[in-house]
Amino acid sequence: MTIATEVATEALPELDYARTVDRLLVHRDALGEVFLTDLQPLGDTRYAAAAQLPRSHAYYGDHLLRPGHHDPLLILEACRQATLAGAHRFFGVPADNKFILTHLGLRIEHPELVFVGTSPFRLAMHVRIGKRMEREGRVTGLDYEITLSGGGAVFGTASVGLRFKDPNGYLTLRLNNRDGMALPSSASYPAVTPGAPIAPHLVGRANPDNVVLLDGVVVGESAQALLRIPARHASLFDHPQDHLPGMVIAEGARQLALFAALEVRGLSASKTLLTALDVRFTRFGELEDDTVLSAVVGSSGRTHHPAEPPVDYTLGGVLAAVDEDEQRPEDLRVGVEATQKGEVLCTFAFTLTRMTA
Repeated sequence: MTIATEVATEALPELDYARTVDRLLVHRDALGEVFLTDLQPLGDTRYAAAAQLPRSHAYYGDHLLRPGHHDPLLILEACRQATLAGAHRFFGVPADNKFILTHLGLRIEHPELVFVGTSPFRLAMHVRIGKRMEREGRVTGLDYEITLSGGGAVFGTASVGLRFKDPNGYLTLRLNNRDGMALPSSASYPAVTPGAPIAPHLVGRANPDNVVLLDGVVVGESAQALLRIPARHASLFDHPQDHLPGMVIAEGARQLALFAALEVRGLSASKTLLTALDVRFTRFGELEDDTVLSAVVGSSGRTHHPAEPPVDYTLGGVLAAVDEDEQRPEDLRVGVEATQKGEVLCTFAFTLTRMTA
């Protein structure tokens, strides 16, 4: 496995870890869900960002893997916050704009550098704009490539795609997707989703509140489950949403990948770390519809998409591929697809790595 984007050679400035940024910059209600601590401009297409990753967290810290590593989805959340804040601060995206996630990517090349130590982890991010979209002088989309460092050493890379809509444009887009039906709110979503939750230890969790899978089944090399919408979850739904957030789907897909790895290949979640992820979002996930997650063990999860019409919210750019010949013996590939009413919302490609003490 190789780093999928170029490693920046420019030295990062001194970054501040003393306090978090304004929570509104990263679209969070709770201060405890803000991890970004600093932003520093480096030029027209680059900037540096810092985040402090906590040693303990009710959601991101609830994992069975020992020795403990910082959750890859926490690292990805820190990257997402860096891109949100950067869009506002450096590219003039108005505070009232809606941000639409188009793709995410993560490569952890050196997992030994992201273990949970005796102090909070100081994450440094070198952010580069790979693609910038404008219309009538307004930035409408940005694709980011991020180099990840800790303790002065590069341990991986990430990528994030965002598109921006003003309130009227967003409302029009959502209503068109819903055939004119009014937008829902997760604030009024039922607290309990019908179905049998998967046992926490089967998905690498200790706390049942952090399990987002229902009715898991395994057939051959495949596994399937329904996504539980945890609308009262303080981290996954920090504030009310009118759709299913991409990071919630990502958590469900990660849990199904771990469940499938255990049930199909006997790979214990207590010895398994997610070291690579690629996903492209092509449709909004609706709160009212069942979300079916399907996993295939040994699959890269990548599909060749046909040419698509130029609709901003579905164009996420080309994701860097991992060379199939560079898979390590301890790696397992799992592809996961999320669908609603038979329509694909997104397709994930995971690499799970067996960790040793």
